[in-house]
Amino acid sequence: MIRNRFLTTTAIHNFRDYGGYSVAGGGKVKTGLLFRSGHHADAGEDDLSTVSKLDLQHVIDLRGHSERAQKTCRRPEGFSGKVLFFDGETAGLAPHLQAAEGSVDAKSAYKAMVDLYGALPDRVGLNDILRRYFAALAQGKGSSLVHCAAGKDRTGMAVDLLHHLLGVHPDDAMADYLLTNDAPNNEERIAHGMELMGDKYGGIDEATVRVIMGVDAAYLNAARNSLTDRFGSADAYLEQVLGVDAAMRDALKAQLVDA
Repeated sequence: MIRNRFLTTTAIHNFRDYGGYSVAGGGKVKTGLLFRSGHHADAGEDDLSTVSKLDLQHVIDLRGHSERAQKTCRRPEGFSGKVLFFDGETAGLAPHLQAAEGSVDAKSAYKAMVDLYGALPDRVGLNDILRRYFAALAQGKGSSLVHCAAGKDRTGMAVDLLHHLLGVHPDDAMADYLLTNDAPNNEERIAHGMELMGDKYGGIDEATVRVIMGVDAAYLNAARNSLTDRFGSADAYLEQVLGVDAAMRDALKAQLVDA
């Protein structure tokens, strides 16, 4: 694993390179090409300068229209990358906020997050943009960024699926997913989330906010298990729902794996 995956930013949360992992059969996922993060709506000039240096050719925004309108991402001056998004909603709310709606304590919040991850494969809008995510990366035009609101739930599923396709060991893919909990400025983000959720839902405590704003292996495993239960395997879901056939899988490996 590369030592420091996180990019130095002030107002873009959870911004990191998700390459560098060994793959089955030899080789490693290339670094400097695959990036993931939360939204960029609050990005300052220094943050935009950091983004500019990545020369992004594709930005895959997993959020729906209402989220995008509420938190419109800033782009660097002269940005020429292609932004892909679903023309509609990918969620009524971001999964972590949706969990907060019906939760009164940490235990019920935890169950809500597990249940929401298990239902991610049912989201038609999310499946649409995931389909375009893999197709864009298979083109091999350069670096890309995939993000949602917090860069942990929908983005976590997207990245886990790509790691699976490339042959990254499931334990390494899980370790990458869990890095969200170690992101720079994470405590500041949680404090901000507690303030926002307290204003909206009232009476929400810190333990509950930490469950909602963080990630847990059980969350991602719920999505993985859902794919197996529903389709027989992640590979079947990828091919039947997302259109990732053998040719696209080969193209993704050719573009993103160093032999």
